[in-house]
Amino acid sequence: MAYLDNIAVFVRVVELGSLSTAGRDMRLSPAVASNRIKELEKYLGVRLLNRTTRQLTPTEHGHVFYAGAKKVLEAVSEAEAGIAALSGQPRGTLRVTAPLGLGRRLIASGIPEFHDRYPEIEVRLRLSDHEVDIMREGIDVAFRLGVLEDSSLTMRGILDCERVLVASPKYLEARGEPATPQDLLGRAHACLMLRYPGLREHFWALRTPAGIVKLEVGGPFDSDDGDVLTGWALAGRGIVNKPRFEVEPFIRDRRLKVVLADTPPTPIKLAAIYPHRKFQDPKMRVLLDFMTERCQRLIGDILAGK
Repeated sequence: MAYLDNIAVFVRVVELGSLSTAGRDMRLSPAVASNRIKELEKYLGVRLLNRTTRQLTPTEHGHVFYAGAKKVLEAVSEAEAGIAALSGQPRGTLRVTAPLGLGRRLIASGIPEFHDRYPEIEVRLRLSDHEVDIMREGIDVAFRLGVLEDSSLTMRGILDCERVLVASPKYLEARGEPATPQDLLGRAHACLMLRYPGLREHFWALRTPAGIVKLEVGGPFDSDDGDVLTGWALAGRGIVNKPRFEVEPFIRDRRLKVVLADTPPTPIKLAAIYPHRKFQDPKMRVLLDFMTERCQRLIGDILAGK
């Protein structure tokens, strides 16, 4: 198994572009991960990676070996999944990602219970509001609020989530309450935006009697962390566009107030996104079933005030 382990380390290094990041992902020290790569290069008799002070990139030999090594690991994973299906005992490792707020509220808190139910499955959870490249980074499943645009992936819808525009009473007292969607434009209001490189939705889409209106809103500051935006809204710094379940407790205790209730933002879909072939793996199926039921139940409880 040492040779296969070395291959797995090499594949993660290529996917993540960093020896230390790949080592952390596989629970290895940088020294151990480096030794695994050296052993593999020695066995093959070629250099697989170009090393600089900033990054690691595959050599020509490395690119060729990566393509074949990826297929080998996928074949082993599929064979193990077949054994798990026959034995009825899902096992192995799942790499999972989710946005920060959603991940903290719904996904991360359920991982210990999931592991209690399926102790042979290890979960590596990565939370980030940046959109993770599932294929390049070897992610098994991503829980997302949004739409699927990559045809090489499969989406399993979990729930259509209502979105609301909210602001604090302090903010509305100082700035006034917007009466129409157009009031959000210009400098009259500060709209708190989620922004990061590669983000596709850089506008707010509101439902009006005349149809959906897309507004290029903005404000004096933005963030790549959705929970930071909520914190700023609570502090009276602007209006934020959020899934209702994320801010319902603050609406209920009147720390935030819904604005433009008659022209709300378009809903957003909570979904699990994964490579096509992954759903045949029993450990994937049980995780998707577990998290689907959990997310639906918890969001329902939040909106019901439980």
